[in-house]
Amino acid sequence: MNDAVTRETLIPRLRDALGAQAVLSDAPDTAGYTEDWRGRYRGEALCVVLPSTTAQVSDVVRLCAAAGVPILPQGGNTSLCGGAVPPTDGPAPVILNLARMRRVRQVDAANGSMVVEAGCILKTVQETAAGVGRLYPVSLGAEGSCQIGGTLSTNAGGTSVLRYGNTRENVLGLEVVLADGSVWEGLRALRKDNTGIDLKHLFIGAEGTLGIITAAALKLHPLPTQHALAWFAPRDPAAAQQILGRFQSACGSRLSAFEIMNRHQLDLVLANVPNRRNPLAHAHAWHVLVELSDTRDAEGLEAVLTQTLGEAIEQGLVEDAVIAANDTQRADLWEVRHSVSEANKKTTVGLTTDCAVPVSSVSEFIDAATRAVHAVVPGLDIAIVGHMGDGNVHFIPMFSFAAWAALADSASMADTLRACVNDVAARLAGTFSAEHGVGQTGLPLMQRYKAPAELALMRTVKAALDPRQLFNPGRLVP
Repeated sequence: MNDAVTRETLIPRLRDALGAQAVLSDAPDTAGYTEDWRGRYRGEALCVVLPSTTAQVSDVVRLCAAAGVPILPQGGNTSLCGGAVPPTDGPAPVILNLARMRRVRQVDAANGSMVVEAGCILKTVQETAAGVGRLYPVSLGAEGSCQIGGTLSTNAGGTSVLRYGNTRENVLGLEVVLADGSVWEGLRALRKDNTGIDLKHLFIGAEGTLGIITAAALKLHPLPTQHALAWFAPRDPAAAQQILGRFQSACGSRLSAFEIMNRHQLDLVLANVPNRRNPLAHAHAWHVLVELSDTRDAEGLEAVLTQTLGEAIEQGLVEDAVIAANDTQRADLWEVRHSVSEANKKTTVGLTTDCAVPVSSVSEFIDAATRAVHAVVPGLDIAIVGHMGDGNVHFIPMFSFAAWAALADSASMADTLRACVNDVAARLAGTFSAEHGVGQTGLPLMQRYKAPAELALMRTVKAALDPRQLFNPGRLVP
């Protein structure tokens, strides 16, 4: 199949293998694949291919390898760090988008597992699991458009990591196309398999640099049917941290979410996303959404929620609170939380960061990062939204479009401010990327914050699995 394949003959050979309708090469057809959804990153692609089976993915890899053309695996293109679009330097890659691979191959409620193809939309996976009384717990704002393969490749987090862990903790097995086009069949839906190196973890979080995930065996959990949710205004992040500890002691594993945002972030949502309103009667500097869930005992959940908040109010830790009275109010409160990215895109240039620190250091991180940013740009607006229960805080210095355009060197300003924030996280034994991945934004930060021995190990793995450096080149490993 691969005889005499060159860069010039690659597109016709791809059309022979996949069908003409599955290979896009005209600029109007590829435009949606070569730019990220926020319009910050843009590159050129040789073409975009849309395989519908694992065998076709294998064919694409073999043909590209024969022609020496790099391959960029792409999911829903919802990345916040430019990880799913072509780079601006080097040869234009073939974008391999998995949107046509959307089959749910198997659901096994008794085993708590389902096997899905990489192009499945996250929301579809959640709904399919719920249909058999099970939960796939990874949940994030882009769940209506992001693909499972993308969430696996970035080890996505979201709003339920506190209880269920991030994507890595919810994967049992993978099917992966390797750099020579061969397929690793690793779709074992076992909780226990102690037969050597757990290879799936090489590919989860590798951002498509080691292989192309084409299917996954996902871990399912019992579906919570009872929920108790409150939105409250803590006195400050330190008070929120105390309240988190109280909920953990009172509720154990029934605590499923503990999300924090500051007033500036909430104001952006209220001003720019239709049908969103302040859950509380008055403006407050800080806001927290807390949710408890279980398979039974709704009254018990609400009782412990009410008691824990009541005690915090009596001690001056909480200024105001509201408890969702029904599923509609619960959904409305979650909509406010999930509208953050949409609001921020519409109104400002936000220098998004994705730090995580030990949960015990979240308040200290917010204070120190705020001081560091204001030392560079006094009074600069900062939006803060975070998964406080797992220590992940998105600390976002914000410029109006006009102020950003007026900067003499906006790229330098972005680097300086992100360094301010990330340096604070590093001092607190944290990380610059908790759930978004590395992509383009974080690549220089790998060199800055990763130990030389760690980078050397990553390069060794990359060289072993992709010796010709054709999978998503120039990403993840500096």
